[in-house]
Amino acid sequence: MKIARFSHNGSINFGIVDESDIVVLAGDPMFAGFDTTGERVPLADAVLLAPAIPRSKVVAVGKNYHDHAKEMGGEAPEAPLLFLKPNTSVIGTNDRIVLPPQSQQVEHEGELAIVIGSVAKNVKHADAADVIFGYTIANDVTARDLQKADGQWARAKGFDTFCPVGPVIETEFALGGATITTRVNGEVRQQAPLSDMIHSVADIIEYASAVFTLLPGDIILTGTPAGVGPIVSGDRVDVEVTGIGTLSNPVA
Repeated sequence: MKIARFSHNGSINFGIVDESDIVVLAGDPMFAGFDTTGERVPLADAVLLAPAIPRSKVVAVGKNYHDHAKEMGGEAPEAPLLFLKPNTSVIGTNDRIVLPPQSQQVEHEGELAIVIGSVAKNVKHADAADVIFGYTIANDVTARDLQKADGQWARAKGFDTFCPVGPVIETEFALGGATITTRVNGEVRQQAPLSDMIHSVADIIEYASAVFTLLPGDIILTGTPAGVGPIVSGDRVDVEVTGIGTLSNPVA
């Protein structure tokens, strides 16, 4: 089931994407369930928004693909390498990634994202699926020069607009056989099967929930494959995950 958060005629709602329409839901399905209002909105008339706005945090995992760890000049860490992005960095599909004047080297990082659906603390590996509401797509936009200069990642990855998320949440997503592809102006920059992740979704949830209490709506970025590269004003970045869709953002 594909869940959208969207704007139409001045109001913001949640809905179930049904081919060319959105079936409007009575409330946020994470808290109110899947009761519908009976209204349908043509998908073409809706403006898709970020499908989840984390109430507390975006948790991200660094160097979770061996080839990406190598291109960054190091070995993959034995345990998930965690960092945080502020919720103010989140934007939706078709929203602009704004390049900050502090950086001369901003890069894309296409990633699969987990949307947490319940309060989760010290989740066991075998129970990880119980706290997942669904999956979406993210772009962990990074000011690479600032990342190297600072020696830690908060500023480089925390600018407003540096966490595009969308276009929908897929509640029945199966990772097996799925591929992630990042394109800039139609040119493939990154492509890998999700099975190449070093630490699995369950690994990440178990590890992260032992550190932070995860709250409904929190987003976890699962890492990016090799092929990260620069983006400049005028570019368009598309991150596609088979079975979910395509997150698309212009750069300004």
